[in-house]
Amino acid sequence: MRFFAPQWRVAAIVVLIAASLASAPRRPYSTHEKAFFANDQTVQFVRPGLVIKVNSAQITADGTISTIYTLTDPAGLPLDSTGLTTPGIINLSFVAAVLPNDQGQYTSYTTRSQSGKVLASTQQAAADSGGTTTQVGAGQYQYTFHTRAPSGIDRTATHTIGIYGSRNLTIFNLGTNFASTTFNFVPNGAPVTRTRDVIKTASCNGCHDQLSAHGGSRRGMDLCVLCHTPQTSDANTGATLDAKVFFHKLHMGENLPSVKAGTPYIPVINQFGTFDFSDVAYPADPGDPRRCETCHSQTTGAAHATAYLTNPSRAACGACHDDVNFSTGANHPGGPQLDDTQCATCHIPQGEIDFDASIKGAHVPPTASSLLSGLVVNITKVANGTAGSLPVVSFNVQDGAGKPAPLSALGTLSFTMAGPTSDYGYTNFGVTTPGYVTESALGATCDANSNCTYKFSHAVPAGSTGTYAIGVEARRTEVILAGDPKQQSITYGAKNQVAYFSVDGSPLAPRRGVVALGNCNSCHVSLSLHGGLRNNTEYCVMCHNPSNTDAARRTSAADKAVPPQGINFNLLVHRIHYGINMQASKRTYVVVGFGGTHNDFSGTLFPAMSPTGAATDTRNCSLCHVNTSEQNLPLGLNQVTDPQGPINPIQPIASACTGCHVDIPTASHALTNTSTLGEACTVCHSSGAEFAVDKVHAQY
Repeated sequence: MRFFAPQWRVAAIVVLIAASLASAPRRPYSTHEKAFFANDQTVQFVRPGLVIKVNSAQITADGTISTIYTLTDPAGLPLDSTGLTTPGIINLSFVAAVLPNDQGQYTSYTTRSQSGKVLASTQQAAADSGGTTTQVGAGQYQYTFHTRAPSGIDRTATHTIGIYGSRNLTIFNLGTNFASTTFNFVPNGAPVTRTRDVIKTASCNGCHDQLSAHGGSRRGMDLCVLCHTPQTSDANTGATLDAKVFFHKLHMGENLPSVKAGTPYIPVINQFGTFDFSDVAYPADPGDPRRCETCHSQTTGAAHATAYLTNPSRAACGACHDDVNFSTGANHPGGPQLDDTQCATCHIPQGEIDFDASIKGAHVPPTASSLLSGLVVNITKVANGTAGSLPVVSFNVQDGAGKPAPLSALGTLSFTMAGPTSDYGYTNFGVTTPGYVTESALGATCDANSNCTYKFSHAVPAGSTGTYAIGVEARRTEVILAGDPKQQSITYGAKNQVAYFSVDGSPLAPRRGVVALGNCNSCHVSLSLHGGLRNNTEYCVMCHNPSNTDAARRTSAADKAVPPQGINFNLLVHRIHYGINMQASKRTYVVVGFGGTHNDFSGTLFPAMSPTGAATDTRNCSLCHVNTSEQNLPLGLNQVTDPQGPINPIQPIASACTGCHVDIPTASHALTNTSTLGEACTVCHSSGAEFAVDKVHAQY
């Protein structure tokens, strides 16, 4: 019996011999891709990745839709979709849609029929089925749709072809490569002048890392809006999957009035399961979904980024405000609205004052109101900051316009001291809080311009060396729109500033930079915790240090009966973002906070998506980390107190890694590789090692 291998297998010997003689290839891959770490021979032979480019499209007089497209690797070399002359079979799907000249959303020509429990029959926008593919050149193909455009189509309107697909390279341990693209054209040959460009994918990727869905092959808003149109509803729930409704509701999640009233938001039920988005917590400010500009960003270059300001509609607005009945006028101060023609009359883009009926005014988060005076506390000097001495902090207090603000206007003003900056924790300041001391400075001495000094009552511990830090937190409460029906009291905080000082005359050495606040705010917009007091990661780490736990907040008998929870920053942040992924290991992460509140992060949904479209993918460490700090092992010097963990205390590298890798086998692995000499993690996991952090976290 004779066996015939695909042509690329036969050619492999020649390619591999040539590879051994050639120099290393230019790698068009990032360190987040598995292909980056593949050996040169594999990369030269397989050429991982998939790029789809549409060259042209047309609709003939009889309605036949066709498109010519090219398949290449990331370097631009052609790929064979059959997997015969280049590795990996490529599977593609095709969508054709029209953007009518008198409408702002697509209507898809390619549809499918679905029947279900609520809708006996419905047509959904979907990919074409039954078309034909013809190769026209190296890596170039023509696809002719089975679906035909209806007779009498507007040949002056913008039409769009969407292609999405996958390339299976699992045999080479390079996973499945996904790609998608869209192409706009006008059937009569005129240039394209109208597009739907409301939200750029870049806005989505601020949180989602890589917007992908339906198994990973559908990527980018340009493709999403071809199927998520008003014509698409789920037959089993009756819910519309129209983008302007569906996407708003997804992001509102637990804040939807209907969800708060007890009705879960389940838009889809199909063979893959029941999709319940009732637990989604919008991460901005925190949990405040009123920041429309987070998605409708004008900085990304979206042509219609301001469309939400100029074209309000019942469907879009009612998606979030789903307790409003526009037919009866219930919960709508403007009364019944039977169409959208009057919406913009009251809901203008921006009014004269925050919290009015204008679109921007109605969506102002209270702490971001322009009516607030603002609060800034600047540390100008730290004196007497030597070992054994009581530091004296010079500072000033101002409003947002830079004018002096009296201490009497503040509800809280405190300074926190911690050190050394080589790694916080375990320093004894003579207080019960491990590793730091916080003192109220409302009694500071100030002049008429709010230039103040405060002398600590706790000294820098005798014998201290290196650099120490003092950070400030302050908060005020203001009543705005007094006497108006929209009067409200708003509490907000000043930005935490941290100042460093040497306690022994040695050069200043600020605490290492591991994460960037800007990275946090790409998703959180304005990170603010503990009642608005803490908003700077440089300050957070002073209290969330290796020696600290929530023991001080466990005052009830029930809470005292359970071991304290470690709250070191790397443990805390990793566990919070890992969230729901802990369920597979049957672990939880519950921190007892002020007033005995229980903060359970075991169900947190991390918004970053994997290449397969699954959410809560935490492998891209660079979303938070800066300067490749996740690879700079060790990550700290001090062991971490973790009474609820399987290892207590746990060494710094193991603590950081088991923040996400919460299973017992990983803990056992860490313990086995730790001796009286320290951790052996760097042998295998440091940069360039066989199991380096970036290598094992590569996704694609």
